[in-house]
Amino acid sequence: MSETLTLPAIYANAPVELAAHQIVASFPTYTFLENLAIAPDGTLFVTSHEAGQILCITPAGDSSVLTSFDGKFTGIAVAPDNSLILTGWNAEGTSVLLSVSADGSVNTLATLPDAQFLNGITPLSAHFEKPQYVTADSYRGCIWHFDWPTRQVSLWLEHPLLARSSEESPLPAANGIKRFGDTLYVSNTEKMLLLKIPITAGNRAGEPEIFVSPTNIDDFAFDAAGNLYAATHIYNSVLRITPEGHTTVLAQAEQGVIGSTAIAFGRQPADQTCIYAVTNGGMFMPPPGGVVPANVVRLAVGQSGYEFSIG
Repeated sequence: MSETLTLPAIYANAPVELAAHQIVASFPTYTFLENLAIAPDGTLFVTSHEAGQILCITPAGDSSVLTSFDGKFTGIAVAPDNSLILTGWNAEGTSVLLSVSADGSVNTLATLPDAQFLNGITPLSAHFEKPQYVTADSYRGCIWHFDWPTRQVSLWLEHPLLARSSEESPLPAANGIKRFGDTLYVSNTEKMLLLKIPITAGNRAGEPEIFVSPTNIDDFAFDAAGNLYAATHIYNSVLRITPEGHTTVLAQAEQGVIGSTAIAFGRQPADQTCIYAVTNGGMFMPPPGGVVPANVVRLAVGQSGYEFSIG
């Protein structure tokens, strides 16, 4: 994106309630921290998209590389056996679902030749013995279903609300994806939509509807009360959106969230009312001084996280 691009002032009238913040870790400029998942022991697993790496970061900020991959990682979630399940593409540019074990071993769970740009991934079923996941396809404009026991992939939902306005647009459409109760929430970044999809009997997809518009959301997480905490990427902020759809700005560029890409709640007693935001330092729309280091930022939001987890 051009540095001179003027963004629509979609949050100009939103109230600002800046949360207490701490930069937990920083990485060199042009590090694309894309997504994160947090293990029960509090370890943050962060995908470094362009580098094809998974970074391990402790709540204290100590970091290491769990694994490197000849391809790119995008979405990430904790799997039922406490391994990691990820979306991305391999060295040949084919979309894949991957698992990564505690020792960093990478295994291909499924290859999706018909997918175009796998992005966020989240559990769909809480059944430990028959876990299921859904993942957003940002360019095809659909959601894929993955059955963990059989390794089978199927199309869960394809709909115009999940798609780009034009196939020429480089911006991702269906992007972040999370389940809250019996509803699947999906951000369409390219169309500036936050969508709700009812989950019907048998974990099937109902008809999607627009929940909030316009809003520029990448990835997001829920608290136990149903408030949604969202990374706005090129808007360099973090939002809270209530169940009624009201938006409040919780963090801005000054809090270190330039190029915010993803959100997750802490899982230890010391940080379970905090969210962690990861950033890319403004790689796609640099601030006036240029791209800045990529950060992991902890924000105190005063609410405990909701996680639709398996097991």
